Amino acid sequence: MRKRRGKPEPALSGSERLLFGGPLRYDTGWSKHADAFLQLSFRAMLVRLPGMLVSSLRLARRADPRATWIVLTAELGRGVVGAVSLLAVNSALGRLLGGTDIPERLRAAAPALVVVAAVMLVGTLLRAASVYATGLLEPKVERVATELYLECAAGVELEAIEDHAFHKLLDTAQYGARSTRHMIGYGTQVVNALISLIAAAGVLTVLHPALLPLLATMTLPSSWSALTNARRRYESYHTWVQHARAGHLLSGLLTEPQAAPEIRVHGMGPFLLRHFRAMSETAEAEQARLSRLAARTGLIAAGWTGLATLATYATLGALLLGGAMALSVAGTAVLAIRTGASSLDTLVLQINQLHEEALFVGDLERLYEEAAERAIPAGGAALPEDPKEIQFENVTFSYPGEATRPALDDVTLALPLGRIIALVGENGSGKTTLVKLLAGLYTPDRGRILWDGVDAGRADRRLLAERVAMVAQDFKRWPFTARVNVAVGRSGVPMTEERLAASIADAGAEEVVADLPHGLDTLLARHFSGGHELSGGQWQRLGIARAAYRRGHILIVDEPTAALDARAELEVFEKIRALAGNGQTVVLITHRLASVRHADLVHVLEHGRLVESGTPAELLASGGVYAELYALQAEQFTARIPAPKPA
Repeated sequence: MRKRRGKPEPALSGSERLLFGGPLRYDTGWSKHADAFLQLSFRAMLVRLPGMLVSSLRLARRADPRATWIVLTAELGRGVVGAVSLLAVNSALGRLLGGTDIPERLRAAAPALVVVAAVMLVGTLLRAASVYATGLLEPKVERVATELYLECAAGVELEAIEDHAFHKLLDTAQYGARSTRHMIGYGTQVVNALISLIAAAGVLTVLHPALLPLLATMTLPSSWSALTNARRRYESYHTWVQHARAGHLLSGLLTEPQAAPEIRVHGMGPFLLRHFRAMSETAEAEQARLSRLAARTGLIAAGWTGLATLATYATLGALLLGGAMALSVAGTAVLAIRTGASSLDTLVLQINQLHEEALFVGDLERLYEEAAERAIPAGGAALPEDPKEIQFENVTFSYPGEATRPALDDVTLALPLGRIIALVGENGSGKTTLVKLLAGLYTPDRGRILWDGVDAGRADRRLLAERVAMVAQDFKRWPFTARVNVAVGRSGVPMTEERLAASIADAGAEEVVADLPHGLDTLLARHFSGGHELSGGQWQRLGIARAAYRRGHILIVDEPTAALDARAELEVFEKIRALAGNGQTVVLITHRLASVRHADLVHVLEHGRLVESGTPAELLASGGVYAELYALQAEQFTARIPAPKPA
């Protein structure tokens, strides 16, 4: 891991090494913009300010154009009000401090005092309008940014979701979606402080040019302090994001229903709590380091600010004593200095906050860019309306980041449509990878997948997905009602009772639905009030009903009977054969070779290569890999049970 000068190596807890195999730290060098953004200087801040304000304005206009213009108009008006107020105060002081007749001075100052009161009222109204419009904008901006974030996550290739670096970007960009909301508030305050500062600086310049640079020196130390701490926080967040996720994982395991039985039977509660505490203490040490550095930086900045303030007021006193400035002007100057110093201090702090949030919004914008590069392509060639065969032609595929042998290695095979095709082989043979390529979830590294001669790599992926229904071995058990768990098979079409009933019948899931307390409207999420939990076999039937609801031309079923008993297994295979009898293509993956005896074609894979193809009878007669695996499984049922020993 690359270390910055003066930064100690983060401590490694024993829990990290034991549970996760090593330190859970990220080098911020992964980020294309990290180094540039971590160079947080006052000059860099000012250079980036227009871009940050434009970014905030762009998000705000997209969310609510009307509220955006209300905010801009109100903040501009407040700045003008501030300038007019200072000038009116200067006029009032000049009249109050001049002459000897107090009643006359009060009458002379009255118009200016009326102006001060009027502009204060206008300023209050403008502030109310700005607060109201900002309150409208913030949640809308967060929603728009979050929708874009989720759209990116849903629209990229499966390969991107499984990529470690891209998933890390998803983690940080998720924080960026929340940061967009904060940017609106900070951006509003920056605009207000900037306009107020310009107004105060203009008044000071009119009163005496020497006061303006002194005003700036009062705020430079706090600017340095804020920017330094922002850099540290941002760098720390990125370095420790994976460690934080691991801590949340440990706490989640202690409350996860799936893990609860084993935690209690194996007594894992104290074990997980101990390691959660160790992980938390490591993270707390990092927070203590940041707090210690922030306190030290703040003390240094406070000392320099005090000296700068003393110098500013000493200069003002010298001008007054030397006769270079009237008493009324000095009074106005004090007010302008206080207003300007407050505005400048607010400006620096809010720009710092804006900049800090912009760093994370920058991650979100980077996600937009990378997601666009890794998005599922839109459009493409049309697939044949009624294809007869899908041909894998010298297909090779390796999972990203894996340096071992390919998951599929130069595979050539045919899938005749309208038949039952079985893919068999031992674990790791490439069966599941092959059907993911068939479904368009991956594209081959080499070779082609042809639908009656049309290359699927150049086809419209949306249309390809329309042809396929899949029941994966680990299909998603959605925490929604049973109705939705079936209908998500084709979420883009209107949900009808007829289609639901037919799909449930095709899967043989009528009894499962009948046993639910509220039928199809039963919530299948036990951790919600009124929720219900299904057994593995019941979920399996709902998964098949979901695939039937989709009505794809090709039904891919991966280990469809893994959670079923022997009687239910026979029933499910009867249903699958019935689907194929209606002209649907069934691609079946199973370890139970007796279950594929009714398949029209069997492809046998071994170590990512195709080793045999044929009907079950042909493969049994050939005495190859299929026959060997079949005999091993059959032996488990035909082996003689030993006779009991005599008493």
